[in-house]
Amino acid sequence: MNNLIGRKQEIQELENLYNSKKAEFIAIYGRRRVGKTFLVKELFQDKMAFYHSGLSPFDKERKIGLNDQLEAFYASLVQYGMGESHCPSSWAEAFLMLGRLLDGLNDGSRQVIFIDELPWMDTPRSKFMVAFEHFWNSWGAWRDHVMLIVCGSATSWMLDNLINNKGGLYDRLTWQIKLSPFSLGECKAFFESKNIPMSDYDLVEAYMILGGIPYYMNYFQKGKSLAQNIDALFFAPSAKLVMEFDRLFGSLFSKPDDFKAVVRQLAKRHTGFTRDELAKSLGIKAGGNFSKTLEALTASDFIISYHPFGQSKKEIRYKLTDSFCRFYLDFIDDQNVTDIAFWQHNQNKPQLNAWRGFTFEQVCFSHVNQIKKALGVENVVSSESAWIVRGDEDRKGAQIDMLIVRDDRVVNLCEMKFLSKAFEPDADDDTKLRTRIATLQEQLSPKQTIHLTLVTTIGLKQNAHSGIFQQTVTIGSLF
Repeated sequence: MNNLIGRKQEIQELENLYNSKKAEFIAIYGRRRVGKTFLVKELFQDKMAFYHSGLSPFDKERKIGLNDQLEAFYASLVQYGMGESHCPSSWAEAFLMLGRLLDGLNDGSRQVIFIDELPWMDTPRSKFMVAFEHFWNSWGAWRDHVMLIVCGSATSWMLDNLINNKGGLYDRLTWQIKLSPFSLGECKAFFESKNIPMSDYDLVEAYMILGGIPYYMNYFQKGKSLAQNIDALFFAPSAKLVMEFDRLFGSLFSKPDDFKAVVRQLAKRHTGFTRDELAKSLGIKAGGNFSKTLEALTASDFIISYHPFGQSKKEIRYKLTDSFCRFYLDFIDDQNVTDIAFWQHNQNKPQLNAWRGFTFEQVCFSHVNQIKKALGVENVVSSESAWIVRGDEDRKGAQIDMLIVRDDRVVNLCEMKFLSKAFEPDADDDTKLRTRIATLQEQLSPKQTIHLTLVTTIGLKQNAHSGIFQQTVTIGSLF
């Protein structure tokens, strides 16, 4: 418990469920490496009556099938006290054995059952879900002392088979938790707990690379700078995370290359693609299988779909939002980098500065609530979106980083600047920004007011052009 950083709401929810004095069936899902298993083990490791984790079915050496999963489950049964007998021949028999084991261990206290990576256990033609549904409906749901927790990184499977189940487990879940990556504030607390000092600037850059994923952050070493740690993780010989992109998709999807192809294409345009644009660029049909691929990537938090401000629903776009994947595709994938100290040697190069600029936009979208709080409007209902202005013969196209469209009739037109010093607008900036304000005003109601808002690292340097900004939010407010 002392090792847990953040997760206050999730901890409180799980503790309340543990003390509920009724049967509980909880599903925890979220991106791989986000800390689902760690959270449950830290909370309940001394209270667990049974724990099992499914075997990854995507082993490169051989295909993992039903018999492998059953043998592993049997080993867990023996580990938790079942007398050795025989390996179950089906999932129905396996769950019957589990029920008998737990009944024999029942002393009236709460029994926590934790089954990790549940989707991996559902191998083809195994009838796993039929047996699992029967186990809960005929055994678990009738025992007030039972608390069943299941986890899975294959988010689309968790949604289809548990959370949105229309069959035997319809409305049987008593709670669900989607575990998200750490916020910037939680990242700061994590590194502080490891006695690794980092400036806010470096913390934001680390977030741009690792996306707030605790598993990746845990590789940071004391006494090294951010750049040294990034080189050690991605560019040095035997770098810890250089193979993670392939492992990540290989552990989640049966046909990982199809999913990686979509992610690679989305990485080429940070404003995203429409569905038809994406399918055409990949040379595939925009049919049902393509829809399932997009849905699975969205459910797994690799991509998002969004409507650019002022455009019709037909203009829905898909955008890569996973920071780790974007960093990998920008700097590792097919880049042939041989410099083992690449990040240290390129700190001030245009390539890194350009990457910081557009990646900072996603960091801000991930911390809209913090931005609104800094603006003093955290209680005002709002919607947020990028705004893509198409060019024509009369004017150039443009993209507005973020619009916060508020119910109090104010629209924050946010300009994002990730800089190593205070932003000092010049005459060209002034002209460009005034043009954006005028263009946006054409799309708004006369009742709405535009507040040009700067979101930046250090702040705004006052000069003849700085007065155009109504408010400034610095990265310290994002924590």
